[in-house]
Amino acid sequence: MLYKVKLKNADETVLLDDKVYEYLTTDPYLVKVDFINNLRRHSSGCAVFQKTWKRADGGYKTETIYLHKLIAEKFLFDSKSRDRNLVGARNGNKLDCRLENILYRSRSVASRKRKTSSKVGYTGVYKENSRYRAVISINRKSVHIGMFDTPEEAAQAYNKKSKELYGDDGKLNVIRPRKSGEDEE
Repeated sequence: MLYKVKLKNADETVLLDDKVYEYLTTDPYLVKVDFINNLRRHSSGCAVFQKTWKRADGGYKTETIYLHKLIAEKFLFDSKSRDRNLVGARNGNKLDCRLENILYRSRSVASRKRKTSSKVGYTGVYKENSRYRAVISINRKSVHIGMFDTPEEAAQAYNKKSKELYGDDGKLNVIRPRKSGEDEE
């Protein structure tokens, strides 16, 4: 069974398996802090629980629990390794916390899956004069793939090279069709 839990600070929901939902609603500590009803959307896009406690010395301590990390540590501990120790979402949706969507990945894979910062809107695609350069990182070095007339052609070339080099761990651009009259900035 699939559970949808509404976030406290957003009009979004977190997706949970019944096994995970049962754990979150029966674990004594999580029940005590009302974990399931205090999930918020973090600025990074994932679900998080945060609570500030007053300490005996008069100061404050903030407890932060990332939902996807809690689930991975509880249910996927056998797939964690020295190299694969960062938690990610297979489908890219950080609010989809079903067990089938959460996995441990290496830092390099997590880096490749991150949202692009390219002004063109595609990972590995940069405008140079009136054409578009496609580049990809191999062993921390930027490698030129080619020059193209459109950003979509450059993104396709990047996707092909990414698939060739990294297989399923590679980042693929979602290529959107260009609207008629759309400028190539």
